[in-house]
Amino acid sequence: MGEHELVVVASFLNEIDAQLAQGALEAGGITSMISSDDSGGLQPQLAMSGVRLLVRAEDVDQAAEILDVSE
Repeated sequence: MGEHELVVVASFLNEIDAQLAQGALEAGGITSMISSDDSGGLQPQLAMSGVRLLVRAEDVDQAAEILDVSE
C-alpha cells in the first residue's frame, strides 16, 4: 500500500454523519475526504453503498483512534 494512497476509515448512512466525523479528524490534524455515489448530492437515494470517509494510508491508525473504530 502506497503512503499517499487513500483508505476508507469509516462508512456512514448519510453525509451529515460523515461530515461530523470529518470535523473530528480535522480537529485532530488529519486531512480527509468524503466519497459518495450520489451524483454530487443531487440524488441521495443512489448512495446505496453509504458515504465513505477516506484518509491517507499513513493516517489510518490515528484516524481510527479519533473516530473510535476498529479496522
